[in-house]
Amino acid sequence: MTDTPKAPRHFLDIRDLDAATLRDILTTAAVCKAHRRDHARPLEGKSVALIFSKPSTRTRVSFEVGIREMGGNPVVLSAQEMQLGRGESIADTARVLSRYVDAIMLRTDRASNLEELSRFATIPVINGLTEASHPCQIMADILTFEELRGPITGQIIAWVGDGNNVARSWIEAAARFDFTLRLACPAELEPPAAILAWAKAEGAKVEVVRDPRAAVRGARCVVTDTWVSMSDPDGESRHNMLAPYQVTAKLMAEAAPDALFMHCLPAHRGEEVTAEVIDGPQSVVFQEAENRLHAQKGVLAWVFETDGKN
Repeated sequence: MTDTPKAPRHFLDIRDLDAATLRDILTTAAVCKAHRRDHARPLEGKSVALIFSKPSTRTRVSFEVGIREMGGNPVVLSAQEMQLGRGESIADTARVLSRYVDAIMLRTDRASNLEELSRFATIPVINGLTEASHPCQIMADILTFEELRGPITGQIIAWVGDGNNVARSWIEAAARFDFTLRLACPAELEPPAAILAWAKAEGAKVEVVRDPRAAVRGARCVVTDTWVSMSDPDGESRHNMLAPYQVTAKLMAEAAPDALFMHCLPAHRGEEVTAEVIDGPQSVVFQEAENRLHAQKGVLAWVFETDGKN
């Protein structure tokens, strides 16, 4: 009698994992950062496919460098280079790659692609970004906040702007890490009702408001993102809706005196945030970007069922 193969550990969305698991990932990330040049290499002998159907700077470099520093071999692929770009199904791609590599990271514009890949892969799948969520980014953001301001539990975080994929992952994080999240969004760009209903059912402290000042009042961190992503239609219309949601020094003054400013980058100075804020003393956007490397090492260690120390 043969043993039933163990189901792979996927990292698809923050909501899929419990608070203790997410905390363990962040603990490993902090260890990896503290010992970047001398930590163990738990990915020795392992290969990880990095598939990009959307252009990338931070995701590609942070994953590629992180895998190498953990002893693994990154295999970088674009959809255009693969048979995936010529009509091969995602299911067949998952089956084939599962026989070549030890894990897959996918950055795609369709959450359904990620879901199908993870359903048919027999190896771990990591969400590098979809139009619905960006969990690796939020893990890096929480790592950054806690390095600078201590535990995020019980704090107030404010999101200002489009209720996009990053905002949705922040909503999921509010439920798992027990902080208050206030989102200021125009009515047309609110996060989907389904994710807000899920957060309410989970007991998360999440509130959607129209007034950015009400959202940021007393917040320890103010977060925004670009107004128009690559897959967003009607850029001019979105700019008109979001103009009142620009993060300015005046808006930051409504937050706590020691409030941080975060943005996942790339940023457009003079649109979603003024240069005065993003280049000012409250901004931690580059520490945030650096922490993508370390947070994703924590994720990689978790999917391979190691604490990163061996």
